Amino acid sequence: MNPANRPEMTQRFEAIYNEAVARKKALNESSQPMIYIGMATCGLAAGALETRQSFEQTLLEEDLAAIIRPVGCIGHCYAEPVVIIDHPSSGFPPLFYQQVTPGKAKMLVKSFLAGGDPLFEHVLGAMKANDMVPQVTDFPRFSQEERIVMGKCGLIDPEDIYDYIAEGGYLSLIKALTLSQDEIIKEIKNSGLRGRGGAGFLTGRKWGLAKDAQGLKKFVICNADEGDPGAYMDRTILESNPHQVLEGMAICAYAVGATEAIAYVRSEYPIAVKRVVTAISQAEELGLFGEGAQGFFDIKFSVFKGSGAFVCGEETALIQSLEGNRGMPRHRPPYPVQKGLNGHPTVINNVKTLASVPAIINKGAQWYRDIGARQSPGTAIFSVVGSVVHPGLVEIPMGVTLETLIFDICGGIPNKKGFKAVQIGGPSGGCLPADFLATPIDFDSLSGAGAMMGSGGMVVMDEDTCMVNVARYFVDFTQKESCGKCTFCRIGTRHLLDILDRITKGEGREGDLEQLESLALAIKAGSLCGLGKTAPNPILTSLRYFRDEYEAHIMEKRCPAGMCRKLTAYYIDLDRCARGCDACVGSCPVEAIFTTKNRKKGIDQSLCVKCGECMAACPQQYDAVRKVSPPDKAPVIERPVEE
Repeated sequence: MNPANRPEMTQRFEAIYNEAVARKKALNESSQPMIYIGMATCGLAAGALETRQSFEQTLLEEDLAAIIRPVGCIGHCYAEPVVIIDHPSSGFPPLFYQQVTPGKAKMLVKSFLAGGDPLFEHVLGAMKANDMVPQVTDFPRFSQEERIVMGKCGLIDPEDIYDYIAEGGYLSLIKALTLSQDEIIKEIKNSGLRGRGGAGFLTGRKWGLAKDAQGLKKFVICNADEGDPGAYMDRTILESNPHQVLEGMAICAYAVGATEAIAYVRSEYPIAVKRVVTAISQAEELGLFGEGAQGFFDIKFSVFKGSGAFVCGEETALIQSLEGNRGMPRHRPPYPVQKGLNGHPTVINNVKTLASVPAIINKGAQWYRDIGARQSPGTAIFSVVGSVVHPGLVEIPMGVTLETLIFDICGGIPNKKGFKAVQIGGPSGGCLPADFLATPIDFDSLSGAGAMMGSGGMVVMDEDTCMVNVARYFVDFTQKESCGKCTFCRIGTRHLLDILDRITKGEGREGDLEQLESLALAIKAGSLCGLGKTAPNPILTSLRYFRDEYEAHIMEKRCPAGMCRKLTAYYIDLDRCARGCDACVGSCPVEAIFTTKNRKKGIDQSLCVKCGECMAACPQQYDAVRKVSPPDKAPVIERPVEE
């Protein structure tokens, strides 16, 4: 960028910012109530579109005026569809409502917007301080978060650039353009920001290497090829606040001297793709960046839709995909910062990494370093799923313990079940038992425990989880996603899966555990990329911490958790079964349930497919269906001979 253009650039942006603030002020000062509806993928899956239609229809029927604003995901996926209603004339602060079905939306219009009754029984909390209603920040799921990346998610319209600018958006880019490349890279280095895609490489160091690399052209790529089972952090950020990611990409491009920036988003994320494309178009229209933009540095932004291969999350495989080849990793060195896309120096950073950059430039490296752990500054975003009361996205300072995250923030294990393990780091992460709940969440501590930070996927498991079956599930995933380039990964993971399949079917043999362990270590040592090197982690950690479960499967042909179908059986406790109750009969897909001579129920083990529907259907007051392992422990009940 030409330094002579900086005063004009600052003046132009000041006019844009003032317009954005004026628009926001006019909206806030409107006498009409504001209805914010979370409409990212999680909200839409929970019925947010129907909820919006119900609000619109009821407002029309009641002849009421209100402004409906679609926003992204606030992270509280357990509460979807979420709605925030700001009705100033009622005297109440903005109120946060959870699980707003179309019927509840109709009630809120009639009772609150028309009648003044906010229906407190449906309110999770107030968005601002008020003596009448507790704040949502008093709720543990809110209070212990520290939002840097997700600070605006769920609160702004992701398809309105002025909404983002009014909240301070793109101010960091304007500030960065007044600094030298070296000053920006120094700030990122001093912040200690590490790559949030899983490897934890120092971001400032990567940018410095790219800046110093020789090349006629340089690229910046945002890696949004998120494929971990149960992980949706990158998708949510792009759907809820795409401009913050673009701003981080633009700052990176300026710092390293790149002229092209590419957002690599998997095609399974159509809403994210649409909103990123819209955000690029809006930013270019305002002249914030773009080819030939007057007063700002020249850069071309584009979106590439990946085809959904998990291995393309690895940076060299991603580059192969961008170049039109099959996504397969290549040997390093040379690294992408030296020789990347089309042979040019290329910086590849994760969505969360790039979204952290604007705040660092705006508030300074020391501010960021003061958050989190010493060797892992800043925050971490996790999608916490599985057996947990309040699943969803959580942004916490690095160094918070697993116990605090799972039990204090996410509410612990539902249905009075006991905690068994947490799988952290995605399918290539490790399974940690209760003994490790005091482990701080940071790159080094998790690695020392045998797990990994990964991109932020976290699966919580209760006492009814079979760790052998969990290891089999994740190895099955990585085996199917292997690109096939390495013999160790392609064939080794197949053999791991075959052994685990046998064990979960009660066909395990003496020596299987030793073979699993030696093969897993060989795959880690011999694979080319991170997928193969980390694929055995679920096996190695579950063998280390839950070896007794493997031994029970092999030696006793028993699944302690009662999860492996071949090793379990369902039966009905006749002492608890109610005469004449047919709840389980209609639920059985194979008609394995019969009526005994005393009008109670029994299960024909020769027909039972172990689906568990009978247990789910049995009325709670009877609780007559039982599960036992090994299967021969189930009591035999004779089926009456039909006359």
